[in-house]
Amino acid sequence: MASRMRLSTITHLAYAVTLVLTAVSASTFILSARSASQERIAIQQHLEVDDLAEELAIVAESRTDEARLYVMRGDEQHLAKFYVDDDQELHLEASLEKLSRLGVSPEEKAMFHQIRSAADAIDKIEKDAIGAYRAGRQNDAQRALFSDEHYRLHTNLLKQVEDVRSSITARSQGIVDAAKARSDFFGTIAKSMLVLTALMFLAVLYFVLSRRVALPLIRMSNVVRRLAQQEYDVEVLDDGRRDEIGEMNHAIQIFRNNGLERERLDAERRKDQRMKDLMLQMMHRVQACQNQEELSDVVSRFMPQIFPDAAGHLFVLKEQGSTLHSLGQWSGPTASDLHFSIDDCWALRRGRPHLSEPDGEDVTCHHIHIAESSNLCIPLTALGDIVGLLYLETRTENHASQADRLYFELLAENVGLAVANLQFRQRLVGMAKRDALTGLLNRRSLDEALNRSLDNQGIALGCIMIDIDYFKRFNDQFGHDAGDAVMQYVARILLEVVGEKGDVFRFGGEEFTILLPGATDTDAEKVAEHLRQAVESAPLSYRGRLLDPVTISLGISTSPQGGPVSSVLERADRALLAAKKNGRNQWIRDEITEQA
Repeated sequence: MASRMRLSTITHLAYAVTLVLTAVSASTFILSARSASQERIAIQQHLEVDDLAEELAIVAESRTDEARLYVMRGDEQHLAKFYVDDDQELHLEASLEKLSRLGVSPEEKAMFHQIRSAADAIDKIEKDAIGAYRAGRQNDAQRALFSDEHYRLHTNLLKQVEDVRSSITARSQGIVDAAKARSDFFGTIAKSMLVLTALMFLAVLYFVLSRRVALPLIRMSNVVRRLAQQEYDVEVLDDGRRDEIGEMNHAIQIFRNNGLERERLDAERRKDQRMKDLMLQMMHRVQACQNQEELSDVVSRFMPQIFPDAAGHLFVLKEQGSTLHSLGQWSGPTASDLHFSIDDCWALRRGRPHLSEPDGEDVTCHHIHIAESSNLCIPLTALGDIVGLLYLETRTENHASQADRLYFELLAENVGLAVANLQFRQRLVGMAKRDALTGLLNRRSLDEALNRSLDNQGIALGCIMIDIDYFKRFNDQFGHDAGDAVMQYVARILLEVVGEKGDVFRFGGEEFTILLPGATDTDAEKVAEHLRQAVESAPLSYRGRLLDPVTISLGISTSPQGGPVSSVLERADRALLAAKKNGRNQWIRDEITEQA
């Protein structure tokens, strides 16, 4: 409850309690002082009454003595003193009458009446005696003043005075004791209230300053210091206070939350900036790639850096085909096939990005066979033609945001252009290095291959020059189209027989050249004989008509056994001419020609 109260409320309550305790203490001090005053008044009254009673007894004794001396001696001085004492007694009686009206008990009032009656009786006897003495009856006056009656009255008066004094003393002592007890009681209460007020003040001072102010301020100071050092992970304790300290804690919490939000935004901004920098670097390198292998390497290296939560494939469409194959992958994707047709992907069918999810609302692509991840397919297009697919695979909890999808599509657009450029470049290179009719490497490619062989003089090289026998006969009888079909037919057989052993070139016209790196004389001869037999034995038809058998003549040269690499082509051509002169449909090695 105390933690919910504001410091101002606690201070006001403590102030109010202190005022109440102070008021109570002041009241008890006033009551104690009043009791002490009553005690003093009681003592004073007691002393006054006691003095008056004693004085009354003395005056009564003195008047009786003066009256007796007068009747015995006849001295007028004694008579004068008697009347002086008589006046004084009248004054004392008046004072006693006044005191008898102030705070005396009924018994004491009765005792005062008896004293006055006794005093009046004594006074009458004494005055009668004085009158008798002055009338000449001295004996009568003396008998009256010294009689038993006068003695009894006088003794009774003194006794009554003493009784009054005793009664007043007892009553005054009770009043004094009661007043003193009340004074002590209220004094004790007043002192207790002062002590309680002091303890209350100290307790409030300790609670407010030490527990409610000092300790929270120390904690807040540490928190503020760490926040000033941008350590926003510091914990701001919320103790549920609703006072000024609680408001400061709340303000610090808001500052910490704002700092965390700024830090998060800065982190996202830095992440976004780094992503853009990496994307720019990737785009620059993608545009600089010279073949698809380099493109695959660039994409596989940069995509995990740009999107660390996504795995993926770079699929490329085979040229003049409908099948896609994985050119490269990153971060170990597992959900998609490595080879599939265009019809297996909804993104390629629609020409737009397609998202496949386990519990998604849309259909799943057929090339995805594990439905435990979120899969995004983005077509790679260039000038409206599909050249490939950018496939991204993420966990369901790491679902790509809308901004990430925009970045994906931007990268896919650049990668698609790069794939199209590489394919176009590859076609241009193919057109520059290959023969358009047969698809074989052309004369320019042959020259480049020979130049490379010149740089590797230590490696053996076999060369076979080939010429189609009586080729002009096909052109003359069946037309140039038939001649083209014959050349394509021969080129196909040459590629099948040579395979991986070497390269096949169209030298020009109906002549072909084969380079066999690392081949010996025997290897070259075996290849030449195989070629001759394969061409001769394979039937050829053109437009449903079976053509005459096709034969070839071959010339063989090797290097370095047969001569330098620089002359291998010339020597093979010379051997070819020799084979044609010797009847065609045969092969001749250059060394045999030289020996002949």
